[in-house]
Amino acid sequence: MTTRITQFGRLAALGGALLLAACSASRKAAPPPPATQAPADTLLAGLLRQHPADFDSVLRNAATWGVQVLYTRIDRDAANRPRLSHHSYALNPDRYFYPASTVKLPVAALALQRLQELKGTGADRNSTLITEAATPRQTAVYNDPSSPDGRPTVAQYIRKILLVSDNDAYNRLYEFLGQEYINRELQRRGYDSVQIVHRLNIFLPEAENRAANPVRLLDSSGRLLHRKPLERSGMVYHVRHDSAGTGFYRGDSLVRAPFDFSKKNRLPLRDLHSILISLILPEAVPERQRFRISEDDRAFLLDYISRWPRESDYPAYDSSYKDTYSKLLLYGGEAPAIDGVRVYNKEGDAYGFLIDAAYIVDKAQGIEFFLSAVISCNPDGIYNDDRYAYRVGFRFLQRLGEVLLEHERARPRERKADLGGLPR
Repeated sequence: MTTRITQFGRLAALGGALLLAACSASRKAAPPPPATQAPADTLLAGLLRQHPADFDSVLRNAATWGVQVLYTRIDRDAANRPRLSHHSYALNPDRYFYPASTVKLPVAALALQRLQELKGTGADRNSTLITEAATPRQTAVYNDPSSPDGRPTVAQYIRKILLVSDNDAYNRLYEFLGQEYINRELQRRGYDSVQIVHRLNIFLPEAENRAANPVRLLDSSGRLLHRKPLERSGMVYHVRHDSAGTGFYRGDSLVRAPFDFSKKNRLPLRDLHSILISLILPEAVPERQRFRISEDDRAFLLDYISRWPRESDYPAYDSSYKDTYSKLLLYGGEAPAIDGVRVYNKEGDAYGFLIDAAYIVDKAQGIEFFLSAVISCNPDGIYNDDRYAYRVGFRFLQRLGEVLLEHERARPRERKADLGGLPR
């Protein structure tokens, strides 16, 4: 989320700009996994209409703003087993949005899965992960000053991803897994529309993004546990025609043509929503959708996905990282935390797109629900000009979370959920 830090100062001039260039549809997507089949209904639309001052300016132009929302209600039976019901607003898997940092969530889960597959070698999330370089554009990593003992590990990279959405940490897990492993495993879970095909915050040719660095896993004494050589992905992807806007900057030159996203990462909202559900409530999704990770690793991931940055010692973050820095739904990335409420989420923001997928919990009241949303904030339809109306988007996502929390607190339920097993 480093992009957002530099953009707050530019938002005032954009004010409440309400126009966004429409995105073109991508290829026909595969049917959604069962966990996120959301019938067309009026529940979300009705809730939003009850708050015209907060939502009308966007909802009158919902297609222009590219708004999509998924809400999953959770009811528990007498044995505390969850029953899910899904509701959507303007959900359109064919409409492309750039997923930004949300791709880090499935990559973090798959890194833990890969370690589980390597369990016989003695490797785990705290093993030393040495990243080497085998091409001129690759970089090596032999230490990590943010860890207690200076060792780079999968665990430490995941902490940095979930606490402050660190881009380099994601890149190292992308290299640890390799592009082919990531996409093959997601396809096996039914996510045929997903393509995670590049590193973040570093622009490399397609061939370089297909090349995954050599890595070594070592135990605490430096003994080799596992070695992966340089890998080149041979994945063949569905041809895409994802583009958006009316123009973009190439260097200092404005090109009057839609911006081509067809070679960039793709993660539709319904799939992101489903991935989060499968990690929080694996028992509520079909077995084929679950990640093969241990309960200890899942608890570790859930712990850090809900922490405020100040709740971490290694890595340590100063007060410039507000508690709700990575929480867009309910907090807009800066509002004070609500006492007793925890948010387990992964957000993203880039190219004017704001996305968040969240599991919002009030343990004391036994309230829990899933909420995912995307909104585009590009008033002039021009990409790479750093003129995105994020203020409108942050406010929209904050109020969306607040309205759904109010709705959940007010709605009758047969029994209060027992959430004592959740970390934090």
